[in-house]
Amino acid sequence: MTYEVIKRGIDILGSTFIGIIFSPICLAVAIAIKLDSKGPILADTPQRVGQNDKLFKLYKFRSMVINAHTLLRSDPRMAKLYNEYRRNSYKLKDDPRVTSVGKIIRKHSLDEIPQLLNVFRGDMSLVGPRPYYPDELVEQQRKYPHTKSLVKIVLSAKPGITGHWQVSGRSEVNFDKRIKMDADYVRNRSIRTDILILLKSPWAMISGKGAV
Repeated sequence: MTYEVIKRGIDILGSTFIGIIFSPICLAVAIAIKLDSKGPILADTPQRVGQNDKLFKLYKFRSMVINAHTLLRSDPRMAKLYNEYRRNSYKLKDDPRVTSVGKIIRKHSLDEIPQLLNVFRGDMSLVGPRPYYPDELVEQQRKYPHTKSLVKIVLSAKPGITGHWQVSGRSEVNFDKRIKMDADYVRNRSIRTDILILLKSPWAMISGKGAV
């Protein structure tokens, strides 16, 4: 209980402070998105699976063309690409849906800054497991059936903007390894661990290592 109270305090203070610091960057990113392509500033994506299977709206800067999520799954011209997406643990290295500005903000995780709103609201934490799409969780558990127990552990915690696998390899890590890393984090989480992950996160953003 003490851990949860302290963690929530860090989340509220941290998301507020980081939000103020990053506000000029947010303005620049928003303007760049509007000048680069048609569509809203924030991504219009389906809900994600949060703590205890609760669905929530995750805020992100739009880095893709309009309706990119549905387009990949329903457009016959993208059937081959969608199969590759599913084989590669729901990641694509050369995604034609990504805009010019999107490539830059995704590489340095700037598209994820609006998730500070999710942290302030209590949907997410600064540090935690990755928030997955519902269909992604279903499909990946079919592909890796031994991960079902690990998924339950992961979903017992709030998802985070950053986490253990993000600072240890990010998108270069496949689902089975990623979910194990997240489950290990949940089992052994502590304020000390969270602080260490937060300290490593800026370098992961700057370097863009493993980003897709």
